[in-house]
Amino acid sequence: MARPDELVFAPLGGVGEIGMNLSVYGLGNRHQGSWLAVDLGVSFGDEEHLPGIDLIMPDIAFLEKERKNLVGLVLTHAHEDHFGALIDLWPRLRCPVYATKFSAALFEAKCAAERNPPKIPVTVVPSGGRVDIGPFNVEFIPVAHSIPESHALAIHTEIGTVLHTGDWKIDPTPIIGPPTDEKRLRELGDAGLLALVGDSTNAVRDGRSPSEAEVAKTITGLVKAARGRVAVTTFASNVARIRAVADAAKAADREVVVIGRAMERVVQVARETGYLQGVQNFRSPEVYGHLPPDKVLALCTGSQGEPRAALARIANDDHPEVTLNKGDCVIFSSRTIPGNEKAVGAIINGLVSQGVEIISDRTHLVHVSGHPRRDELNDIIAWTRPKLLIPVHGEALHLSEHAKLARAAGVPKVLTCRNGDLVKLGPGDPGIIDELPSGRLYKDGSILEDSKSRAVVERRRMGFAGCAFVAIAMTQNGELADDPEVDLVGIPEKNAAGEELDDIVFDVVVSTVQGLPRARRRDPDAVSESVRRAVRAAVNEHWGKKPPCLVHVLTV
Repeated sequence: MARPDELVFAPLGGVGEIGMNLSVYGLGNRHQGSWLAVDLGVSFGDEEHLPGIDLIMPDIAFLEKERKNLVGLVLTHAHEDHFGALIDLWPRLRCPVYATKFSAALFEAKCAAERNPPKIPVTVVPSGGRVDIGPFNVEFIPVAHSIPESHALAIHTEIGTVLHTGDWKIDPTPIIGPPTDEKRLRELGDAGLLALVGDSTNAVRDGRSPSEAEVAKTITGLVKAARGRVAVTTFASNVARIRAVADAAKAADREVVVIGRAMERVVQVARETGYLQGVQNFRSPEVYGHLPPDKVLALCTGSQGEPRAALARIANDDHPEVTLNKGDCVIFSSRTIPGNEKAVGAIINGLVSQGVEIISDRTHLVHVSGHPRRDELNDIIAWTRPKLLIPVHGEALHLSEHAKLARAAGVPKVLTCRNGDLVKLGPGDPGIIDELPSGRLYKDGSILEDSKSRAVVERRRMGFAGCAFVAIAMTQNGELADDPEVDLVGIPEKNAAGEELDDIVFDVVVSTVQGLPRARRRDPDAVSESVRRAVRAAVNEHWGKKPPCLVHVLTV
């Protein structure tokens, strides 16, 4: 390969949005170079705007094109927004994957739960370790976050060193794992840091994120004070919170019953990797009903309102093994991700109507963020003194506030970018030099669809206005061979005057066909288009909405 003369960075997901993180770093010249991918995450579909879409993933067309030059993919940690797209998209890349022990074990457990997962080899790197990946030397620097073994990546190259923070915070008492490695970050600053590519999620929040230890103390107090059954819901991946809940249950002489497959999977992996060492054994759901109310604590999935998760079923009173009654309480040890408010609200209302007390972070310190607030962002800038800072992992407001903070802190160059922007990091002046293909892929059932997919667009339209189906049989001479068939799906049966819309549309179809010149009646395409327009106009006149209309013309 030609002598490396340029180090570049491009976000392909996770900038201008929360979730779907994918970053690439390139080293080489314009004609030949090596690429390193960092993370490959998902974000979650919104039923209102994307009906039927479960997951949204970054479009990896650029990396597919550069596959022979893609030297590896590194995972910062095992949250879905950072590694959730790996199973679906890795077969298109087939590059080496690098992760630390817990992330690799959780990924293996996730693959085992799939029907036919691809065989994805993962190279395990020790926490704090370094690995050569093509021309990049990648160092895994421990940071505090809401899942074990989160790491910032120091990407060492001939051009200079970049610190890719991943998700992080400063927590002097994190319960599980070491605190953020301030000493190593200061050493990077002393050696000279070319660029910091940093988490912006909490850049709008002043002060510092409270510690996990404070949350643990609050939960213990609440569980001890409870008289009836207690259920706690949190992100399944938050092993520190699981440990805190287990300790609270033990202090209150309660058994922990784990409810929900995602929680069971994380608990199993956490035990295998030593993160629940010394924690009592948990019980299975069938034991729940046999334990006295003041001797049980249910640890549940469903903190984000997921309709099939344990807490949603409990709120709907249709869980086969777990019920809650008047005098019981549910602790929401989580924050509601934007977009999930309605679903979480529905669960809370369902529980309240059963007489259950709800405790959340609105009134008690039962959750803390895993992301840095403004004082923590200032700290990492002071420790590392980067020549360039690029805000990532956030919506436009978060990125803008992070950029303002960095400028105020004296960072020489601050650059905001969007997904697809190719940023030259060095040597010389940094700046956006090109644009790479970027976009979204939708997981639709078992199929990956482009964001412009006809199915997704049409489903959205049908969700708003239903659909009209018309079948017409025509003779060779251009006459109706039989009565047309009309089927209105998702459309009101009657108009405001009480007239049947089926009958109105039927009459419109017949009169439209009969009103066409004979030559056009012999052309199935002309008949189809004329009827389609007429039906949409008629329904709009009587209902105020224009549904999609599918017309099938058969010549007999």
